[in-house]
Amino acid sequence: MEQQPESVFTAGLSARVELTVSDSDTAQAVGSGDVPVLGTPRALALAEAATVAATASRMPPGMTTVGLRVELDHRAPTPIGRTVVAQARLAKVDGRRLLFEVTVTDGDTTVAEGRVERVLVDRHRFVERATQSS
Repeated sequence: MEQQPESVFTAGLSARVELTVSDSDTAQAVGSGDVPVLGTPRALALAEAATVAATASRMPPGMTTVGLRVELDHRAPTPIGRTVVAQARLAKVDGRRLLFEVTVTDGDTTVAEGRVERVLVDRHRFVERATQSS
């Protein structure tokens, strides 16, 4: 019998990931601006990596999560050489939907914060559908 997400994932699961900002992480490099600071897409990718890490140890075999919705406020610039920490906390489980609260910080400074919603899917079926529709 397949486990329901509610029994596998519980509110409060969390994880953190770190990144030392390099030239390839800047707005200039990722095409989201022309300044040499952490680009918003890179901050978001780091926050999403934290959400994936938060569920990794409890992920049922053959399943994965995919991004569904993102809300992110990028509040402060981070120059090259600084280390940012993304933290994700699972705030709510609604069926197969997982809602995370995320923050990206540089020391005591909140660089970005928001919410990431992911949905639990069968990995094989998801990839199969994605490749058939192209």
